[in-house]
Amino acid sequence: MKRDLYIDFAKGLATISIIFIHTAFWSGQFYIPTEARVFSLVFDVALFYALSGITSGNNIEKTLYRLLKLQITYMIFVTFLFFLDYFFKVFGLTFFSLEWLKDFYSTFGSKYVPSSISSAPQWEILGNWYLHSYSNCDTFPVVMGSFWYLKVYYILTVLGVLILRFFPRHINWFIGICVVLTLIFNIFPQYYPSGQVGYVAFYMAVFLIANRMKGKKIPTRMIPVLYGLVAIALAWMFWNYGGDMFYKLNKQKFPPKIPYIIWTLFSLVTLFVFYNRLKIEKPNFLTNVGQNAIFFYFGQGMSSSLVYFLVVPMKDSMPWYLLVLIIFPLNILLAVIISKGLKKIDDFGWKILEFLRARTAAKK
Repeated sequence: MKRDLYIDFAKGLATISIIFIHTAFWSGQFYIPTEARVFSLVFDVALFYALSGITSGNNIEKTLYRLLKLQITYMIFVTFLFFLDYFFKVFGLTFFSLEWLKDFYSTFGSKYVPSSISSAPQWEILGNWYLHSYSNCDTFPVVMGSFWYLKVYYILTVLGVLILRFFPRHINWFIGICVVLTLIFNIFPQYYPSGQVGYVAFYMAVFLIANRMKGKKIPTRMIPVLYGLVAIALAWMFWNYGGDMFYKLNKQKFPPKIPYIIWTLFSLVTLFVFYNRLKIEKPNFLTNVGQNAIFFYFGQGMSSSLVYFLVVPMKDSMPWYLLVLIIFPLNILLAVIISKGLKKIDDFGWKILEFLRARTAAKK
């Protein structure tokens, strides 16, 4: 079956957009105006859930096997991250001092300075990371700050494949249930549940709608209608919530509330409009990023943490838009380099696991 390069292209574009979002909302808080940071959310994480819906099927065994591979790759990465963080702290305490380490971490902001730093490995932290409890990684704070996506992805994929496999004739009903729950949670905020329920209600609707779009093409005559509806929804949002809501959109993202949901409609409509319409004939940089999106997602958390050390000394020396033109491409370059290294580490980790499996397997 020929690979659909449009999916890889869209996933790559969404990944680059995530790098820009994390450039703007992490180190960018020191120098990028709020307006520019909010506009970075135009192409956001909802695209990944939509692309997952388009590419998902009803094969439970294949889906669970894919998730198991992803979980092992994730565990290899966080193990590497844990030891990298630990050895850096040991290095700092051995050759410098506790105060030097705290001054180092203050680069990320005062709230990221750990109250105590131990030279003994905190194994419980690694165990919690394995189980997707994303406590902060002091040396690379952006990594765990962006991992909320992964937990929701696991939940959506498992529930999604069960719906597709056992309720193929009731998908529209499940979409309706998710939409109704999202509206109830927003109309009656006192009932908005904590945890993952709000995320799953909205993003499951995105996932299932995208799955219904698989192999289909939006008619040309419907394109202006859809963009018109998006424009009307945006106009209603600002009329109902006020112009100040624009500056609060990022807070409306965790968990997704009506203003942020409306804000994502433009990117989702654009994704579906170009699906089966825009033909990507040859592999390119973005398709390569899309095919290796998980390593770029891991890598951008590390690169978005590293650029702090350029932003802080440079933020007052030039206009913000010039600094963005330096930091954003540099962040992409670092993410490319780190992702390639992480892929090699992943390959090495799988070889170790295969070696252990072969040595511990029962001989017949």
